[in-house]
Amino acid sequence: VKRKPVWSAVSIFYLLYIAWLLIGLSYSPAPSYGFRIILKYLYPLCIMLFASAVVRDGEVFLKAGLYARWVAVVCLIFAVVPGIGILVPGVFWYSTASAIHFISMCIFSLALFYHSGHKKINFYLAILFMIPCILWVFRTSIMGTTLALMVFFFFRYKLKSIPVIVGCLFLFIITIFFIPSIKEKMFYKNDNKSIQTLRSGEISIDDINSNGRFAMWEWSLNKFYQNRELYGTGTGNLQETFYALRHPFGTIRICHNDYVQILCDNGIIGIALFGGSFLFLIFHCFSVYQDKRYGIAVHICAITAGASSAGTLLTMYTDNVINYTMATLSYPCGFYGMMLGLIVGTKMKKDVV
Repeated sequence: VKRKPVWSAVSIFYLLYIAWLLIGLSYSPAPSYGFRIILKYLYPLCIMLFASAVVRDGEVFLKAGLYARWVAVVCLIFAVVPGIGILVPGVFWYSTASAIHFISMCIFSLALFYHSGHKKINFYLAILFMIPCILWVFRTSIMGTTLALMVFFFFRYKLKSIPVIVGCLFLFIITIFFIPSIKEKMFYKNDNKSIQTLRSGEISIDDINSNGRFAMWEWSLNKFYQNRELYGTGTGNLQETFYALRHPFGTIRICHNDYVQILCDNGIIGIALFGGSFLFLIFHCFSVYQDKRYGIAVHICAITAGASSAGTLLTMYTDNVINYTMATLSYPCGFYGMMLGLIVGTKMKKDVV
């Protein structure tokens, strides 16, 4: 493809983040780990720019999206059939990565359902991609899926979506308190935990079973962020420390929070650049989705990219999602890139007419 990528405020801001990560290598005590982290963050940007250059019409977008969904279905088969994952190892078949990956596919299927004449297969697949995080008792993915659905309905119905958003939040609470496996994993002592105790304020953060996450975050921030708040201690430093097991948390090799890692490695500047780029993405997608000048394909890309980005960003709070970025963050960025390409294609057609 000889066409140039389509740049936007999102990709420019994200490129500035990559540049700041490169600067972080200059004062990092673990540059090799920092280089690996930069590659992981660079991949979604490459996908975004590639998709924006390749896609100019709805048919190419639709085929790309549907093939991606078939990959997700294969991932689901590999996840539920015992032993098959050994034959074809890879990040897509790692359960944590797959569950976060399914958030984007769930939203894409839901977008197709609402924009393609309510074909039931799309609705059933959207439900199918919600199920694994509950069956596998992955609280991170449950939270991410819930937020993605809430943002999806806000995109579609704006303020009219408030009852639906409240309903999604209520279903999330029901999931926590009425599914025994999730409730058992959520709280240290769950025998007396209920919606009534939540309403009365008797549940505190000390009751939540974080599997040591809160302690790891506090230790990491005290050691690598405190007194270096603006710029951190260098790209890759925290990951190298955990991989080398130079911490008081046994054999754990990740801190289970990408935002803590950014703060420790690259400080407030890093968080501002990374968070700003994705806030721009969500707001841009919302603006495009409300614009009636664009066709169905653009709207599907916009709502998929915006809603799945929000859900994936939330999962980064309790897991190291960037470690398997090929299966997670690259999907919202890919849909956003296709949206940019489709917008250019729409303008080209109008110019021809």
